[in-house]
Amino acid sequence: MHTHIHNHEHESPAQTEGRFVHWATFYDGLVNLMTLGQIRRLRQKTVDQAQLHAGDTILDVGCGTGAVTIPAQKKVGNKGTAVGIDPDPAMISVARRKARRENLEIDFRLGVIESLPFPNQTFDAVTSSLMMHHLPEHLRGKGLAETFRVLKPGGRILIVEMRRPTGSAFQRFFTSRVLHHGHVVEFGLQDLPKLLIDAGFEDVQQPDDHFLMIGFVRAIKPAA
Repeated sequence: MHTHIHNHEHESPAQTEGRFVHWATFYDGLVNLMTLGQIRRLRQKTVDQAQLHAGDTILDVGCGTGAVTIPAQKKVGNKGTAVGIDPDPAMISVARRKARRENLEIDFRLGVIESLPFPNQTFDAVTSSLMMHHLPEHLRGKGLAETFRVLKPGGRILIVEMRRPTGSAFQRFFTSRVLHHGHVVEFGLQDLPKLLIDAGFEDVQQPDDHFLMIGFVRAIKPAA
């Protein structure tokens, strides 16, 4: 699979029913603030949890500004390939600039999880970081079915998501109003295992490792 860079500087956003996160220029700074200045630690933890190997092909869905895609490309090395998709051309533009600064050739392109622009069985791994809660309920299952389709047999998916607030009124307020940009959220990490199983994945795991109210869910596409 050859990497190439698309020019999305003047393209319109991809059509999706999911909720857009705008303000691409300020996104990294805002997420860093929300993670108490530890965004790099979270992104590196994400790459570690994805269990990437040298030479892997990886798809980062909802890549935003490339904060996971770029360290993932470094992890898989020159013989590997990292691809990032996002519906927002402004996010793609920032991601491409960041990759150029690090002399990395990464295929950042417009795309949506519910209609992935790749052939069947293309990738060894798929990552999705803090993106699933932006999707309406009916698109979550459709999106996971698409990730299942583009994964190779035995391929891995890692989803990073916030836990659904279950604690005090303050915790629920903080999670919904601050971490979720003012939206009331009724979906969280706890809901993902069933969705993954319904999509055909197996060996669903929730590592004990977590970051503030953010956790990880990992699963495998059956090899047979």
